[in-house]
Amino acid sequence: MDVLAKEGFDAVTMRRIAQELETGPASLYAHVSNKDELAELMLDAVLAGVPLPEPDPARWDEQVKDLVHAQIRVMVAHPGIARVAWDIAVPVTPSSLRLGEAMLALLRAGGLELKQATFAGDALGLYAKAYAYEASGWTWGEIDAAEVSERGRQMVDYMRSLPAEAFPNMLRIGEFFSAETAAERLGFALDTFLAGLKAMAAKK
Repeated sequence: MDVLAKEGFDAVTMRRIAQELETGPASLYAHVSNKDELAELMLDAVLAGVPLPEPDPARWDEQVKDLVHAQIRVMVAHPGIARVAWDIAVPVTPSSLRLGEAMLALLRAGGLELKQATFAGDALGLYAKAYAYEASGWTWGEIDAAEVSERGRQMVDYMRSLPAEAFPNMLRIGEFFSAETAAERLGFALDTFLAGLKAMAAKK
């Protein structure tokens, strides 16, 4: 984790960690099978920093949003970790399991059946990872700002060349996609999703 913080995720190699521990790379394989397993354990260490709430049926929806935001914060705080989270289909480390159980408990406290809570938790987890992945790219310079700016300029030029009558809405949405609207877009998505879950729970 020290190498990650100081030098970034790409610097975390078996050879580099062996040097840090003043040993040979071969000795590390007695503890982890490869870099992928090491990365998953690093993700687990990061997720251990997410505070897990005691479910409160009176404010379960706010607790869900807080949990998603906390998950995003810890991933974005460590370079490359959001990428690790995105690459792992179903993490089954202790911290990820506790996080999953906490999310399910909150959703069940909101009145959802287990199947509904499972699907909702999966969707929320995917959204958190996707948002963290994008935010991490900007935070740690993994996204080339100049390249994105040029790509954006090309997109604007192309969109302006299209017939306005064919795309009356698409030609006007550019202002809503920027770094400044990122938090607002996340809030909108969570509010909308949770409103649907509450309506679903109310039908029981």
